[in-house]
Amino acid sequence: MAEIELVWFPGTCSRVTLVALEEIGEPFSLRLSPVARGSDAEFLSINRKGKVPVLLIDGAVLTETPAIVTHLAGLYPTAELLPTDDPLTMIDALATMSWIAGAIHPAITRLRYPLRFCDAPESAERTRALAAQALRDCFMVAEERLGNREWFYEDWSVVDAYLLWAWFRAVGSGMGSDGLPHCAEHAARCELRPSVVRTLDREESTYVELLASGALPVELPPNQVGRTAAIA
Repeated sequence: MAEIELVWFPGTCSRVTLVALEEIGEPFSLRLSPVARGSDAEFLSINRKGKVPVLLIDGAVLTETPAIVTHLAGLYPTAELLPTDDPLTMIDALATMSWIAGAIHPAITRLRYPLRFCDAPESAERTRALAAQALRDCFMVAEERLGNREWFYEDWSVVDAYLLWAWFRAVGSGMGSDGLPHCAEHAARCELRPSVVRTLDREESTYVELLASGALPVELPPNQVGRTAAIA
């Protein structure tokens, strides 16, 4: 049995890997990352890129969500984390996860932390406006793809968990959800899946503990954790 440890932080995209591990059902351990990861020497010794998630499997270090979940899907095929019925569908799932990571996630960060991208006086609102429009353009693609489908592919997959995280983070950061009913309904369905429920509960309880202990020296934007229904 592989020894699995996830380095994570509640509310981040490490949620997707945590859902995958819950789906697999094998024992794993968690290590909470520091808030300011990019300046923490111990964390940087694990992942020089200074980001979560980081998955350690028998000591091997894996980073980047699409790569992590693709590897887990291969290690634990019976968990059916990704569609495997057709090679092109498998590649499309990887392409979709790469799109979320490469297009949607950066726009979310611009919306959530505009001053990281432009610190010119009075630039924040314009940066946020452009990011929100970029996100809506992306979610229109997802909206058309979902249509009246229950999931992004024929059956539930980790791609759905990834899209849920992106939707939760985008809406919670100020992107309007009007005109995107299929995305909203998809998120509501996904949040009912047992693996997702357990993950969201863990995120919320851990975040409450961090707040209560004063372990968050950096003030994070609102809606760090929670359900989409609570922020829509």
